[in-house]
Amino acid sequence: IWLKCECLQTGGAFKLRGASNRLLQLDADERKRGVVAFSSGNHAQGVAIAASRLGIPATIVMPNDAPQIKVDGTRANGAEIIFYDRVTEDRVKIAAALAAERGATVVPAFDDRHVVAGQGTVGLEILEQVPDATVIVIACGGGGLISGVAAAIKQSRPDIRIVGVEPAGADAMTRSLAAGSPQRLASMNTIADGLAAPFVGVHTLAHCQAFVDEWHVVPDDEIVLGMRALMERCKLFPETAAGAAIVPLLTNRLSLHASDVVVPIVCGGNIDIERMKSLL
Repeated sequence: IWLKCECLQTGGAFKLRGASNRLLQLDADERKRGVVAFSSGNHAQGVAIAASRLGIPATIVMPNDAPQIKVDGTRANGAEIIFYDRVTEDRVKIAAALAAERGATVVPAFDDRHVVAGQGTVGLEILEQVPDATVIVIACGGGGLISGVAAAIKQSRPDIRIVGVEPAGADAMTRSLAAGSPQRLASMNTIADGLAAPFVGVHTLAHCQAFVDEWHVVPDDEIVLGMRALMERCKLFPETAAGAAIVPLLTNRLSLHASDVVVPIVCGGNIDIERMKSLL
């Protein structure tokens, strides 16, 4: 088992990859007018960091219950934050209205081909770093990471098995795959805030239909076990979403051979210490 540690990425998560690739597509006029994104935290920081590096004004729509460490990280990189109530308000509509008012470009968290391609660089690196990999395990929220990684890997190494993991309280992708179309969850209940996407995208669903081999839906108590294992055995500082990726290994859900080389992606490490203490 090899861990792909995106928790050590700048900004503490893989999101910088997709945000950077999307912002690099903007022309000079679009860069002046700025960007708007909506995120519970990791995409927010990714966009803020990429925008800061490129000199682009950034506004981020974040839920008012977003982890403080993610709010602080977003602000520290110069982005303006607009808070909303995730129960009573629609973040997509808020972001669209801000973008229309300012002439800015909306940078989606996952349902964008350039964002998906940016996240896919994780897959390209795995192929370089672990060329004998046989199984890749990826936690899924809106599907940007798993879409990009699965597409990057399967189109050059179709023999590699791609495994998706979702929390039981936010299983929009699993439901969408079963229905054959993007589904919206009426409510969500999971500790994995980074995986709590109420819907999946058209692009991400299509990628998952084409390139992901199997799915596992896991409960929150097992996600905590995953976090604890990453801390105690691997000396990492994972957020809840990262703990989900190793649950199928810890609970023997995966059918594996002795010769398999498994690569779970530890997708992020942005969690408040007090929050982690209460979970553990």
